Amino acid sequence: MSFLPLRTRSRMALLISLLTLLLAGCAGGAQVVQPRTGASPSATVPPPVVYVALGASDAVGVGADDPNTQGYIPRIIARLPAHSAALNLGVSGILLHDALAQELPQALAAHPTLITVWFVGNDFRHCTPLAQYAADLDTLLTQLQQQTRAKIFVANTPDMSLLPYFQQGAADGGPCVRGVSPSGIRALAQQWNTVINPLVAKHGAVLVDLFNSDLASHPEYVSSQDGFHPSSAGYAVLADLFWAQITAHHAIPGS
Repeated sequence: MSFLPLRTRSRMALLISLLTLLLAGCAGGAQVVQPRTGASPSATVPPPVVYVALGASDAVGVGADDPNTQGYIPRIIARLPAHSAALNLGVSGILLHDALAQELPQALAAHPTLITVWFVGNDFRHCTPLAQYAADLDTLLTQLQQQTRAKIFVANTPDMSLLPYFQQGAADGGPCVRGVSPSGIRALAQQWNTVINPLVAKHGAVLVDLFNSDLASHPEYVSSQDGFHPSSAGYAVLADLFWAQITAHHAIPGS
């Protein structure tokens, strides 16, 4: 019979004790935690700005030489802080009433912090009844105000009488604008703004006043293709008008 040295027997006893404790712990449902072998994952950082644009063909950039970069929405996106998120929901030809079903739900689902809205051109030239337009705009702004925490910026009607499209008779427009004199078109645009402007204020949004800007008064700001949409230069001005209000109202970090 051989005997182990005292030091070896002591080590074996210690190992048996540790093994017994480990097995007892596992039987009781204890979790064995592995040592960390690398850096711990960092918490998800939300984007500094979540920007959503609602609109029609103007939001798409129709009339610009390169709509993907020279429209007013891409120009605004380019100025946002790094790592911001952006969603352009613009649909060419859409009316405000249809946008309530097609664009608004997506806007709400995005949980935006910044929203721009411009729905005027199609409804104006196709003679949407102003009472209906007002009700739809009220619905849109109510939902955006109540279901988001976003700063909302809404553009009104520019002086449509200065656009070649209307000066030439608006042949494919509705009966309220087709063949109407420039003075009549100007009066109609003013009438629309007497509805739009108070609704913007009612919902705590910020008005981007296009009527009193020079957006429609410079020929180079209007697309030569249709005399209706902004040109690349016009979209640059439009982006500046929106951006001036966005920064003045501190809608982005550091502004």
